[in-house]
Amino acid sequence: MTTMFRYPVFPVLPGLDQSELTERLPRVRSIMAEPDYMDGDCDELIKPKKLINPVKTSRNHQDLHRELLMNQKRGLAPQNKPELQKVMEKRKRDQVLKAQKEEQEAHKKQSDLEIELMKRQQKLEQLELEQQKNEEEQENTPEFVKMKSNLRRTKQEVDEQERTT
Repeated sequence: MTTMFRYPVFPVLPGLDQSELTERLPRVRSIMAEPDYMDGDCDELIKPKKLINPVKTSRNHQDLHRELLMNQKRGLAPQNKPELQKVMEKRKRDQVLKAQKEEQEAHKKQSDLEIELMKRQQKLEQLELEQQKNEEEQENTPEFVKMKSNLRRTKQEVDEQERTT
């Protein structure tokens, strides 16, 4: 009666000695049904074999497993980050490096024309900021001051029209 697989009939529990386990063995065997092919009286039956896992038998898998075990022994365990997070971090790093390179190239290759254009751009930005400040000040002024300035403007326009006619 030779079998390929030997399944445990009862679980091994800590704290129980061998005599207690053998006492429980007949009771467990009476509950569980044994397969027909274990009787051994029929040699013509094909006995089950353990299936081969193609992933575990592949050379790449074995090499990777061996490398992981060696790294674990050395204390060089790989980072447990998801692949998406790794890709996103790499993209961010690449973008930062690219921006730094562009800045360095921009500082290295500034001609006289580029310098003059930069000065003009700065002046325009300053003018825009001043205009925004003036608009904000006008918005914050009381309404009667605005009305007074409007009346002055209309009076001046009327005076100019009378002079021209």
